[in-house]
Amino acid sequence: MSNSAPQAQGPDRPAGAGASGPPNQTLALAAMMFAVSMTFIDQTIVAIAAPDIIHELGLTSSQMQWVVNAYLLTLAAFFALGGRLSDIYGHRRVMLIGTLVFVIASALCGAVPTGDYAQAWLIGFRAIQGFGAALMFPAALAVVIAVFPVERRGRALALFFGVSGGLTAIGPLLGGWLTEWTWRAIFWINVPVAVVAIVLALLAHIPESSNREPLDVPGTVLMAVGMGLTVLGLQQSASWGWDAWSTWTCIVVGLVVLVCFCRFELRRRHPLVRLQVFRDRAFTVDMLVLFFAMTAFVPVLFFASVYAQVSLSASPNQAALYLLYFFVGFALASQWGGRILDKRGARPALKTGAALGAVGFALWAAKLTTLSMHDQWPYAALAGAGIGFLLAPASTDAVNRSIGASYGEVTGITQTVRNFAASIGLAVFGTVLTHVTVSRVGETLRGEGVPSGPAHTAARHIAEAVTGNADARQPTGDGRAAELTRESMRAIRLDFAEANQWVFYSMAGALVLAFTCSLWHPGTRVTGDAAPPGEPAPHPPGRQMY
Repeated sequence: MSNSAPQAQGPDRPAGAGASGPPNQTLALAAMMFAVSMTFIDQTIVAIAAPDIIHELGLTSSQMQWVVNAYLLTLAAFFALGGRLSDIYGHRRVMLIGTLVFVIASALCGAVPTGDYAQAWLIGFRAIQGFGAALMFPAALAVVIAVFPVERRGRALALFFGVSGGLTAIGPLLGGWLTEWTWRAIFWINVPVAVVAIVLALLAHIPESSNREPLDVPGTVLMAVGMGLTVLGLQQSASWGWDAWSTWTCIVVGLVVLVCFCRFELRRRHPLVRLQVFRDRAFTVDMLVLFFAMTAFVPVLFFASVYAQVSLSASPNQAALYLLYFFVGFALASQWGGRILDKRGARPALKTGAALGAVGFALWAAKLTTLSMHDQWPYAALAGAGIGFLLAPASTDAVNRSIGASYGEVTGITQTVRNFAASIGLAVFGTVLTHVTVSRVGETLRGEGVPSGPAHTAARHIAEAVTGNADARQPTGDGRAAELTRESMRAIRLDFAEANQWVFYSMAGALVLAFTCSLWHPGTRVTGDAAPPGEPAPHPPGRQMY
């Protein structure tokens, strides 16, 4: 990769923005990867330290769940705002502000005092962390897009997503190691990472860009409320239950607010999100492929990790290594996908990735009941390769088609779609896993002579207690049902593996839907910046669609 890029002119890149010198592409890319790596790692590292946090601060399991949910909720609610702010005030500036907000909140999470204020303190600063990440991520992605010319953008973003996404698997491994010292270190580790990201960003001479349009405050409120309520209902469905009025109230009201948001935005002169971008069939296909792929990508990190620890009796660190098979395939294929995008456009990469992912998840599912990690790694790698093949091309092609080169806004859209899809995947697949686990374990216990009522109760408790350490979660007590349950743990591990088969086959189905959507992609390529809103594509030198 060369160290400079021509300065594209557009509504959010005024002439002279790069007067201080061309940006150093290598440093800019490295800075953005360091910044977003914190957000990727943070999605998985906290779960590993949860038992220690609960013990020291005296939290309940439901309170700890809110520590996790607070981060994810604000992340989902404010992604679109973060992307729009980066367009209005400048990608580099918003990225730096988001990084500072994130790392200060991280340090304060690590400094939480014990006592009555511990829960409010930790949940509050976790929410601020999520807000900082929502500012940082779209802006960081927009910086990478802005400093790389479109003909090399696919390769750059493939590296960006490949390395950053792969770090998600490092979270459990790093969390286990840091927690041996103190659980507070899982938050403090973000401080040196953020310092490196900020220093590299300043050294990279990234040109500042801005488009001082007014911020759509009503649209921001509608988006935050709609996304927040919908994601909250999906997150809490596991604890509230799908038959609870609170679950469906949040989901339905959230969706109604999002519909109102869309109608409102179509009438705004300066909307938070220019929904006209969905008139581009290729962009819409990119979003659909991302949606179905992300229903599998983020949930597989959770379900595969829990499966490894329950059915394979792996330690948390061993479970992290199990996930590395998936991410090796992901990282390697993401580079190929980026090259295919640069040379042939998005459609071949989307079709290939979705097909590989569907086959990989299906074969992986078939091997789960062998209870052997050795038998599964080729298929885990194949599933990861499928996701890696399509993730960067779909995201890059969508952003390349942004209206008026509004990169921050469109990255906000793509990240909102990805986060929303992941929430749906976790909620739906989690329900499938619980239902099938209860059914299978109940059958096993009844076969051992446990009466139907106690068998169902024990099965429900086992399903709800699955936290990743089956050996430490065996039923206690002197009753006959507890004794038979302990004696049946080998069979119960197999039951849990069979329940996960349903989940992994469903993930394969999601990739089949992604493949079907990819067939509708027109196959055109974008080799320059998009036209301003309301204007036809100018097709100047350096921009072609064919």
